[in-house]
Amino acid sequence: MQGSSRAAFAVGRDAFAAALTSGADVSGLAEDLFGVTGALDSSASLRRAMVDPSRDLDAKRGLVASLFGPRISEEATGVLNVLVAQRWADDRDLGDTTESLAVEAIVAGAEAAGRLDALEDDLFRFERVVAADSGLRDALSARGGDEDAKAALVEALLGGKSSAGTIRLARQAALHPRGRRFGRVLKDYLAVAAKRREQRTATVTAAVALNDAQLQRLTLVLSRIYNGPVQIQVVLDPTVVGGIRVQVGDEVVDGTILRRIQDAERALLR
Repeated sequence: MQGSSRAAFAVGRDAFAAALTSGADVSGLAEDLFGVTGALDSSASLRRAMVDPSRDLDAKRGLVASLFGPRISEEATGVLNVLVAQRWADDRDLGDTTESLAVEAIVAGAEAAGRLDALEDDLFRFERVVAADSGLRDALSARGGDEDAKAALVEALLGGKSSAGTIRLARQAALHPRGRRFGRVLKDYLAVAAKRREQRTATVTAAVALNDAQLQRLTLVLSRIYNGPVQIQVVLDPTVVGGIRVQVGDEVVDGTILRRIQDAERALLR
């Protein structure tokens, strides 16, 4: 997002936080905001009307009331009214914001139930499973595919194994990817969860599972480097042979034996 949209998002998130504090039903709030996102995505003229800086604010709020008022909660309406009052650099940023807040509502519900770790772990593992299976990846990422079939596939893979919040986010990613691949959507959702924790997520690739002592030491080192809490997600990949590869955001530290072998091969070919 550009500068003005980032500021608008911050104001909207404050309104969203206030709605959560007031005791809003987080599940209902998420559904309302996902619905608003879908409506914004389906109509460029609606997006422009909502963010047009020359349009009177009362007219914008009247539009919110006429289109969404009867169908969404007072809390969701309040958040949307705050959002349309802001200045946006791009009309699509409004939909990005409502989607992000919808995801955060589900994350907040998991957090309140003490299941945030489980939700993040389940989403991360599911993303890795799908990424490793081209058939699953294509089925869940296919544009214009059968929505009922996608929803049934998500339920078959996660039903009885994951929380309702995890399944809801996975279904949303499959049915309403908003132009992204399924895996990319799940990564975006995980970023929302990590931001709510105010911590970074480190993806650690290793040939074998790390024991508790190794995880604790790695967590401590990374927390010192990044000056804040870091959550570790471990990916097992026997091809790395030994050592670990750590990725935090765009930063990568590759200490695997495979990387050293590749470096040596490149040196020999020079």
